[in-house]
Amino acid sequence: MAKKKSFLSLAFIAVLLLVMVTPAVSADSSEQAPHTNAAAANLQSYVDAMQPGWNLGNTLDATGADETSWGNPAVTQELIKKIAAQGYKSIRIPVTWDVHVGAAPGYTIDPAYLTRVQQVVDWAIGENLYVMINLHHDSWLWISKMEQQHDQVLARYNAIWTQIASKFKNHSSKLMFESVNEPRFSDGGTTDENKALQMLDELNVSFHSIVRNSGGMNATRPLVLPTLETSPTQTRMDSLNNTITKLNDSNLIATVHYYGFWPFSVNIAGYTKFDTDTQNDINTTFTNVYNTFTAKGIPVIVGEYGLLGFDKNTGVIEQGEKLKFFEYLAYYLKSKQITPMLWDNGQHFGRTTYQWSDPQLYNMMKTSWSKRSSTAESDLINLKKGASAKDMTVKLNLNGNTLSSIFFGSQQLVQGTDYTLSGDQLTFKAARLTSLISSGKLGVNAVLTAHFNKGADWNFNVILYDTPVLSNVQGTTSSFKIPAVFNGTTLATMEAVYSTGGNAGPQNWTPYKEFAYVFTPSYSTNEISLLPAFFNEVNNGDIILKFHFWNGEMVSYKITKNGTSVTGVTM
Repeated sequence: MAKKKSFLSLAFIAVLLLVMVTPAVSADSSEQAPHTNAAAANLQSYVDAMQPGWNLGNTLDATGADETSWGNPAVTQELIKKIAAQGYKSIRIPVTWDVHVGAAPGYTIDPAYLTRVQQVVDWAIGENLYVMINLHHDSWLWISKMEQQHDQVLARYNAIWTQIASKFKNHSSKLMFESVNEPRFSDGGTTDENKALQMLDELNVSFHSIVRNSGGMNATRPLVLPTLETSPTQTRMDSLNNTITKLNDSNLIATVHYYGFWPFSVNIAGYTKFDTDTQNDINTTFTNVYNTFTAKGIPVIVGEYGLLGFDKNTGVIEQGEKLKFFEYLAYYLKSKQITPMLWDNGQHFGRTTYQWSDPQLYNMMKTSWSKRSSTAESDLINLKKGASAKDMTVKLNLNGNTLSSIFFGSQQLVQGTDYTLSGDQLTFKAARLTSLISSGKLGVNAVLTAHFNKGADWNFNVILYDTPVLSNVQGTTSSFKIPAVFNGTTLATMEAVYSTGGNAGPQNWTPYKEFAYVFTPSYSTNEISLLPAFFNEVNNGDIILKFHFWNGEMVSYKITKNGTSVTGVTM
């Protein structure tokens, strides 16, 4: 995922603007169904046993001299042991081969690098993990040039897979090969979808032939084939389905990637919440995936999933909204017998600390492996300083569970006195809320933990806030920071429009800008930065900014851009 753009963003803008594995069946018998019922069941059981899965991202897939070139430490056996101990059953080890491959015509892989990949694979198999290796960033580094350099790209691709297949041909069937990560063919070449689909088909067929004819366990080893860009659009899935049908091999697995409904995934266009559009995107996407593949006996792995905003900051999406996304996605994938593999480039599970950066998120994911958890319409209870507290009602998403109790620390709240529950309507009583904010401290004053008969707990943050205050400032397009007294609240999103009319900044089809790409708050230094990416696409003149906060308040601010000089004033 890292170091690449989302295929979903362009599609969304366009809309707005308009176990045992059975032996392979001979590919010569193309008139036969690609999977018998028994073969499909065995391979589906294999994929089911991989749940849950995890990606060792930004490591062996790094494009520099070695696996540390993107800032992660070298993989250790201890890391693999620790990730297995978290409950994961499979690991995807993305591998970029580019700088480790010699010149034509041999395209020899550096033996030391191949041995290093094998070492990590062996560590994972030693922990009883299912393992997937692939050609990763090679997809855009050189495979993307296939239209202009067809013979050269194909020869290099074939040579690499010939060597990988030979190296691992006697490895356990728990090792699987993925032909290529997010294949694309637009580097100075075609933008024609049909041509791109034809080139991917050629690569997948060649990959299949090389592996199947390499001997040993490779005769029946599970092989993972991606859609174009690994995106779950119907045309691309249909094309992959055609390839799999043509290959007529009962040990083929389809793969797509999913980073959510794009506006929610990066926090743009006002999609700050896990709303109906975001949920429906999950429903529609994976109903289509199921109908195209799983229902026809072709198992599916979501080779990467997460939220695109995480590449900039895991706080791009508000905590409660983030938790609801992961809970619902896990539930829906499980209902469709689709196995997901979490993308983790080091932002989730610490590579040396072996700790989760967000234990609450991990607990929600872990619980979802076996059951549904209850959530709520929000995890925020906002109370304004100086105003008399009122009863606060929050709708619960019980998801088939029942509320058992609510605690403040070790103290259990009393139903009927501290809160009431009517169906899915949970009401916190004014008197109890008043006592929780009696310190007068701005910010989170208390965390109320709701326990249910099943699933993960849900936390409610009781927050005392006042209206945020911004100050005048002078700056430049390369460094512009608005002094901000947040007064206990946090920033949800920002609008930007020209005073003369029209949306300002990147992605000007919406006034609501992308969090952490155009603007970012810093609560430790009390400022909101407007980033160079914003000013790169802003005309000279006056721009009105509207900052929307999670307490429901909005604060307006005016900036004036004149060349590289920027002035900001309160409104």
